[in-house]
Amino acid sequence: MNWIDLIDEQQLSSLKELSKQKAQLIFKHSTRCAISSMAKSRLERSTTPDSVDFYYLDLVKHRQLSSKIAEDFGVYHESPQVLLIKNGECIYDESHSGIQMDEILEHLNAA
Repeated sequence: MNWIDLIDEQQLSSLKELSKQKAQLIFKHSTRCAISSMAKSRLERSTTPDSVDFYYLDLVKHRQLSSKIAEDFGVYHESPQVLLIKNGECIYDESHSGIQMDEILEHLNAA
């Protein structure tokens, strides 16, 4: 999996625009949490679709950006958490052990 590091609000704005052409996924990861590490590993072991760009947000380093994401997309902050963005909106979010690539793909295909 080729993660794109999400580190600032300018990238977040670009991500929203890019989502109008191609789905974008944000993985909010806490480097201090075993559940978050398991969710990340599970995603990385999955077959990665070409129809989605995958962004990695380190919550420990970028907590303020994580809060901005929650505010912009109207989701409650959780960790770990995935947000699937399409056409500038969050069409799916999931957290903890619910993070599964097949669920992500199911929501992507339904959109």
